[in-house]
Amino acid sequence: MTIAAEARAGHQFSQGWLTRLFDYKPFLVFICLLPALGLLLVFLSYPLGLGVWLAFTDTRIGRAGYFIGFENFQSLWHDPVFITSVWNTLLYTGVATIGKFGLGLWLALLLNNHLPFKSLLRALILVPWIVPTVLSAIAFWWIYDPQFSIISYILVDVLGWRETYIDFLGAPWPARFSLIAANIWRGIPFVAISLLAGLQTISPALYEAAMLDGANAWQRFRHVTLPMLMPILAVVLTFSVLFTFTDFQLVYAITRGGPINSTHLMATLAFQRGIPGGQLGEGAAIAVAMIPFLVMATLFSYFALARRKWQQGEDND
Repeated sequence: MTIAAEARAGHQFSQGWLTRLFDYKPFLVFICLLPALGLLLVFLSYPLGLGVWLAFTDTRIGRAGYFIGFENFQSLWHDPVFITSVWNTLLYTGVATIGKFGLGLWLALLLNNHLPFKSLLRALILVPWIVPTVLSAIAFWWIYDPQFSIISYILVDVLGWRETYIDFLGAPWPARFSLIAANIWRGIPFVAISLLAGLQTISPALYEAAMLDGANAWQRFRHVTLPMLMPILAVVLTFSVLFTFTDFQLVYAITRGGPINSTHLMATLAFQRGIPGGQLGEGAAIAVAMIPFLVMATLFSYFALARRKWQQGEDND
């Protein structure tokens, strides 16, 4: 009897200890997050850490490298192609983001009204976003073709406004703006649908109160719509900047950085130097050089989202 009682007491103690452990909230959170943390460690942290390490080595494809410190970054500082890629990336990101937000906000405001076939229009707007990037790039590659461009055909053969076809991708500046136009076309749906979702959350009573106070359409947009959209604007802007700054497929499929390396972005140049060029260390250094810009975009989102407290009538920290 004594042995059975001791065994039963030990089992109850063990069961009570496990129960208390799983009732402990931090331990339960850790157990639930453990699979996700493992996946992030294997598929995100390890490649990121390896890329940062390669940036400080002279590793090439087929040959292990040695630690060389900041030599890759010093050589990039004097590399005119890299400097051009940095300016191209900033220009590409800035102009494309402004274009996507201007047209996306206009489209969201338009779709927020009562229109016939509004659901169908919302679905059609998503087509540029859901079409594979390479397929879009092939379509734009045909649109920009120096001989078979539909734009040149309309301007020359239909309207007669020009005598020669336009070589969109044959010169640096036309090629840059052609890529920006293609990126704007692909990015408008993401901005428009996201801002439309934000517009749907604004109470109509706010607009009615503003109209009773005599506010016109511009004043209602400035003092009601824009402040209420600030939180989602910050998030959408941040993601748009991140997607545009790290864009690779569209640019590489249309121009591959040409003509004469004039349309390279930092992402495409990193790939060209690292994979086809075989210089893994230099390519990794170009990719690592993108990190400060991405961190600044993330910090912008963090500080802009602090306006949510102001929106809810609280003081900002």
